[in-house]
Amino acid sequence: MGKRSRGRERLRAPSSDYADADGNVLTLRGSLTPGARLQYAQALAGSGARAAATQEDAWQRAVELLFEHLAVRWMIAGAPIERQRELLARLRAASPQERAWVRATLREHCAEHFPDVHAP
Repeated sequence: MGKRSRGRERLRAPSSDYADADGNVLTLRGSLTPGARLQYAQALAGSGARAAATQEDAWQRAVELLFEHLAVRWMIAGAPIERQRELLARLRAASPQERAWVRATLREHCAEHFPDVHAP
């Protein structure tokens, strides 16, 4: 490790915890880069590198993309999920009620932290 990197702390965006009725807690990041915002907008519009076949596909991809960029941790039944790949896999395996709660949580989080981002 070089002299320059000693003593420096890596900046971390603040995060917010959201609990559901069952006590599961989703932790979301409080920052969203301009590149991530652009990717999300393109996914929601159904354009970009991974263009969607239908508006429903675009909407689902946009939800997953926003979740991917914002989710830091999801504590379910006392078991934490923290790796990005595992978080996304858990979202894809979620029940319709869980997915609805995640979407509502993303909307709430974006309204508070990113008013310029239209959450699905």
